[in-house]
Amino acid sequence: MIEFWTASLGLTLALYVILDGFDLGVGILFSTTRTEDTKRHMLNSIAPIWDGNETWLILTASILFGAFPVVYSLVLSAFYLPIIILLAALIFRGVAFEFREKSRSKQWLWDAGFCIGSFIASFVQGAALGAIVEGIPNIDGRFTGTAFGWLTPFSFLCGFGLCLGYSLLGASWLVKKCEGEVRERGYQLIPQLLAGVLAFLAIAFVVSLAMKLPVMNRWLERPGLGAFPLIGVVGCAVIMEGVRSRRDGWPFSGAVLLFLSAFGTLAVSFLPYMVPFTITIEQAAAPHSSLSFMFWGAGLFVLPLTLIYTIVVYWLFKGKSHSGSYH
Repeated sequence: MIEFWTASLGLTLALYVILDGFDLGVGILFSTTRTEDTKRHMLNSIAPIWDGNETWLILTASILFGAFPVVYSLVLSAFYLPIIILLAALIFRGVAFEFREKSRSKQWLWDAGFCIGSFIASFVQGAALGAIVEGIPNIDGRFTGTAFGWLTPFSFLCGFGLCLGYSLLGASWLVKKCEGEVRERGYQLIPQLLAGVLAFLAIAFVVSLAMKLPVMNRWLERPGLGAFPLIGVVGCAVIMEGVRSRRDGWPFSGAVLLFLSAFGTLAVSFLPYMVPFTITIEQAAAPHSSLSFMFWGAGLFVLPLTLIYTIVVYWLFKGKSHSGSYH
């Protein structure tokens, strides 16, 4: 049961980062255009699926709450403020997405809200990740830090880095789903954003070494971890070949590989810890009876049905989008 729920948590988190990542990236890139037809085309590319993508965030939180309550309580205590900011940004972003279609005099406000909400949500996620990598201060699972302890130079760096990563996913998605001006603009942005992401990764690696973060010791202890960055190298090659040959689906596939590489690298660097490097997966897990009880409901029905729903929706709305109304 512990292995099942650990794998399920990894799956839901990875799916959220990739699926909501590209539509948050589209929101960030929304500020790069002033043409209404272009804006509508961008919104149409995510309109059928953006709200369903956030379901995976809810499932991630639900698994933490039920299967790993120690981690849930610790993360919630450490990140009350960023979680509130994240939820407010996602709500305001969703409202702006719907209201801009109905508004005439205040459309500029909802456009700004969609873009700003996307950026803040992305930045907060990256900053929280940076704070987790640095370590959450706790004693026996009880948070001992401060409300603003997550705000550090390293977490700020990670926040901006994730914004770049999501923007890369967003630009790749626009190339995959759009035509005309939006597609060409995506092709122009991808090399620049990829360079920015690689620069961030290099800077983060050097800073981590300089800060002597415990996670870096794992690379010395486990040389095999180098296989995961190699997946990212393949992803970069796929992206650039897609841009060179104008194969619309390749940049997004490469960007997904790059994110999976980064996700896998962090995950195996932390193992067997769930909160680095203080609480192991075994220590964080709920009693076996609770895990088994959850399995017969969420494990057998909720997770598979949500996954099937996601696959069906993406299959139904495959192909290129258009620039008309997205309602």
